Amino acid sequence: MSTPLDPRLTSVYKRLWKYVIPYRGIGAIAIIAMASTAVIEMTMVALVEPLMDEALVAKNLETARWLPIAFVAVFILRGAAGFATEASLGWIGRTVISSLRRDLFRKFLTLPSSFFERQSSGPLLSRMTYNVEMVAESVTTVVTILVRDFLTVLAAIGLMIYQSSRLFLMVAIVLPIVAMLIRILGRAFRRYSNRIQDSVGEVTQVTDEVISGNRVVKIFGGQDYEMQRLTGVDESNRRQNMKLIRARSMGVAITQVVFGIGIAGVVYFAGIESVNNNLSPGSFMAFFGALMLMMQPLRRLTNVNATLQRGIAAGDSLFAVIDEQDEKDEGTYRGERVRGVVEFDNLSFSYGDDDAPVLRNLSLKVDAGKTLAIVGHSGSGKSTLVSLLPRFYDVESGEIRLDDRPIKEYSLDFLRENISLVSQDVVLFNDSIANNLAYGQLKRCTQAEILAAAEAAHIVEFVQEMPAGLETTVGDRGVLLSGGQRQRIAIGRALLKNAPVLILDEATSSLDTKSERRIQDALSALMENRTTLVIAHRLSTVESADQIIVLDKGRVVESGTHGELLSADGHYAALYKMQFSEDAAGA
Repeated sequence: MSTPLDPRLTSVYKRLWKYVIPYRGIGAIAIIAMASTAVIEMTMVALVEPLMDEALVAKNLETARWLPIAFVAVFILRGAAGFATEASLGWIGRTVISSLRRDLFRKFLTLPSSFFERQSSGPLLSRMTYNVEMVAESVTTVVTILVRDFLTVLAAIGLMIYQSSRLFLMVAIVLPIVAMLIRILGRAFRRYSNRIQDSVGEVTQVTDEVISGNRVVKIFGGQDYEMQRLTGVDESNRRQNMKLIRARSMGVAITQVVFGIGIAGVVYFAGIESVNNNLSPGSFMAFFGALMLMMQPLRRLTNVNATLQRGIAAGDSLFAVIDEQDEKDEGTYRGERVRGVVEFDNLSFSYGDDDAPVLRNLSLKVDAGKTLAIVGHSGSGKSTLVSLLPRFYDVESGEIRLDDRPIKEYSLDFLRENISLVSQDVVLFNDSIANNLAYGQLKRCTQAEILAAAEAAHIVEFVQEMPAGLETTVGDRGVLLSGGQRQRIAIGRALLKNAPVLILDEATSSLDTKSERRIQDALSALMENRTTLVIAHRLSTVESADQIIVLDKGRVVESGTHGELLSADGHYAALYKMQFSEDAAGA
């Protein structure tokens, strides 16, 4: 169980504080304003003494004249100090949040593919939204309350001691009890805060899956099942929040009771002091006013501990991602455009230490400008093999070379500049067709080049029917387009990049026969004088490849041209006959 002195907790808060340090000038303004607020509030309470003793009891006319002016001045100063506090700390808080959110997003851009495959998208999205906001509360609300209310309590204690040191002894007995209560509640607050953040991630996950998979939910009647899932995780979130609310409410209630006992003691001893002529009505009212003014800050301190613990727990979850290892990029080689000779040498790979190898002692070579087709049953390792070339994963044993140089010697950005990819799962962004074509580094392409790529990929055919043309927004993940249209945009993007090495992973899988023939013409032009690795389910699309390999359980079991492999009457011939029979039956 964590305590307020937990080294991990302290470490998280120190890291959060580093985001604040650059704005210490504005922070100093906030602290001065908060200190001023504490002094001004105690001045207001101190004015009660002359109001009671001189203006009301002694009926001093001079005092009655200057007191209203003093109260107006106090409230003006209090308003100015409050504005300075809220404005300065609010600015710091939102700036810190922007910095944290950008650091986290920047980390997402540099993390390896394996990280995203291990993590659910819901918790990651929750970190960018809910968790970051919890940190904002920690930086602004918590700091405001801790600093301002601590100073207010100190000022109140000073005024009470000045008015009656004997009465203050009763208050001094109560304060340690309240401090201990805050410490105990802090443990429960942090425990519940961690659970709440986990449950928010689960709610986000279920919601994201329903939004992205709404068609599957509808066609397979998954509404009730998804509602049950959401109800389950939402109920967990509600229970954890209720535990936090109960703990916070209990803390407030106990604090009130403890203070009530303290006030009863103060009133009792005040009566004794008054009988002995040691306390005037004005002094008692000023003392009592300071005591009342101190109650609210102490109650906020009890409540703010929950916010503080949530902020620390949220910061901990953010830093857990920020501390993840980036993609390994130890290569330094950056040369001219590569020729495109690709060689896999005795390659083995598995996705985890406990997983079976996906590739086993695989060796092959593709000469520059040649086309290698990779076929085989599902799970044979086809997509894994082509994913290793741009270093989405690093090989465990063996080596991959590009132009006789190990790919680990290339800087990642230069390596990937020379590789283009069209995959079966097309990724489009909620932007225009033109921006999805000229994505990332392709922004430098001219409008004429974009239009040429669109024509070559047969995008212009369907774009002409759209009112906004190439400026048409494709929707979230390209949902406003058909599968074939999305595939053509992905092919157009690859055409526009014009990289010397091309990976086609089921690139025509979403196209009808008519569209596929047109795209094959475009792909043939694209593949010319370019090293191409093609994964194709339909073997008719790879008949013209310079070399075809058949993968089975991560090994190359056959290699040759289309004619050679058919003559060998082995794995490839069996696959070809099976597909031919299926096509004939379908026709």
